[in-house]
Amino acid sequence: MESILYSTLVLGGLGLAFGLLLAFAAKKFFVYVDPRIDEVRSRLPGVNCGACSFEGCDVYAENVVAGKAPINRCPVGGAEVVEALARIMGTEATPGARMVASVRCRSVCSPETDAYIYHGVFDCKKAAVLPGGGPRNCAYGCLGFENCVRECDFGAISMRDGIAAIDRDLCVGCGKCVAECPRGVIELIPASQPVRLACNNPEKGGHLREICSVCCIGCGLCAKLCPEKAIAMDRNLPVIDPALCTGCGTCAERCPMKSILFTRSASVPQLQAEK
Repeated sequence: MESILYSTLVLGGLGLAFGLLLAFAAKKFFVYVDPRIDEVRSRLPGVNCGACSFEGCDVYAENVVAGKAPINRCPVGGAEVVEALARIMGTEATPGARMVASVRCRSVCSPETDAYIYHGVFDCKKAAVLPGGGPRNCAYGCLGFENCVRECDFGAISMRDGIAAIDRDLCVGCGKCVAECPRGVIELIPASQPVRLACNNPEKGGHLREICSVCCIGCGLCAKLCPEKAIAMDRNLPVIDPALCTGCGTCAERCPMKSILFTRSASVPQLQAEK
């Protein structure tokens, strides 16, 4: 009887001691989790595309609540997500400018115009390490092996005449295609920007016409004629400042190679737009 009572007291004492120890540890090492993190996370689209510059939606939500990230960094969610996060965080909803991908190449490519016959893996990154940067005649243009098409989670990219084409209505500006392109042919531009460059070749001179009939030859005429001084030449290519561009369309109209494209705008109805 004494042994049973002794065992009961020992086990009861150990249970009490461990219980107190666990209670102390729970209080000592308690980590507060802001409930707003789950609220923010539930409003995000969950694509985990990384366009917000964070590893995924979970990490972005944590940084938003911690005040380390703005609420308008999710291009997939758009204005709807910004408004929802603003309500949760008690801040003003200020959506960022919508960005879309733009392809800086518009040549018509086919195996018949390639520099050599390619029988390798259907992958831009694999082909880009070959002599000349791949089989295309232009070492700076789209290789056409559809890496960007496969990378796009929104079906916004297709191939036309061997060149990537962006559906601006489907594009959310996540930037995954930009990171995937080994030649830097794709860039992000404001969706409201009426003109865009459609060439990636930094070489200069009329001899480039032998490679591509719509390439930029670096003449600088667009920069000279722009009435708002919204264009500057960098590495023989025009750089358009969207903050200064008013969409007059002069650059696209006067470009001798038609390597600057104009997107239809109510402010410049006199020019024929490039879709």
